[in-house]
Amino acid sequence: MSAKIDLEGPALTIAEVASGNEIVRNVYWLKSFIRIILGIVWLIDGYLKFQPGLVDSFPDLIKSAGQPAWLQPWFNFWYNVTIGNAAPFVYGIGILEVSLGMALVLGVLRKLAYIGGVLLSLLIWAVPEGFGGPYGPGSTDIGTGIVYSFVFLSLIMINAMSGPSKYSLDYFIERRLPSWKRAAEFGEISKR
Repeated sequence: MSAKIDLEGPALTIAEVASGNEIVRNVYWLKSFIRIILGIVWLIDGYLKFQPGLVDSFPDLIKSAGQPAWLQPWFNFWYNVTIGNAAPFVYGIGILEVSLGMALVLGVLRKLAYIGGVLLSLLIWAVPEGFGGPYGPGSTDIGTGIVYSFVFLSLIMINAMSGPSKYSLDYFIERRLPSWKRAAEFGEISKR
């Protein structure tokens, strides 16, 4: 028994696909739910950057111990940059994380927040998380930063496919100021 797929006919709309799929039917509030939960995670992570003792221990977090020899210069560079005064780096990252968390929870400047989230996640993965390493016997994790970057990329794709998010501050700003859409939306995928 084989199923024949009609690739020549008209493309289905989201509404047509949604009629048979629970997840697609609820994509508007699900994407907002994911965005808000991710925002809460970033708010907590940002808050933790302001805890006593992190500034003093930050350079040690990025030491190159156990990393492959070809990565030593990368970690030595960041260690030497932060050993003198880690406070601007730690508090700067904390402010960026809290700002990102607020943008996600409120749903404001989502386009900038998602792109900034990808970049910040990759930076965190590459420096304090050490690309998830050191790798060797017993290594079981590649780090969380890379996973966060894929979550942000997924949110970008979901928003591009499903259009404006009704459960965001951007939605209300766009109604009064249509040009805001350029800063908030990724656009919609057009029909074939």
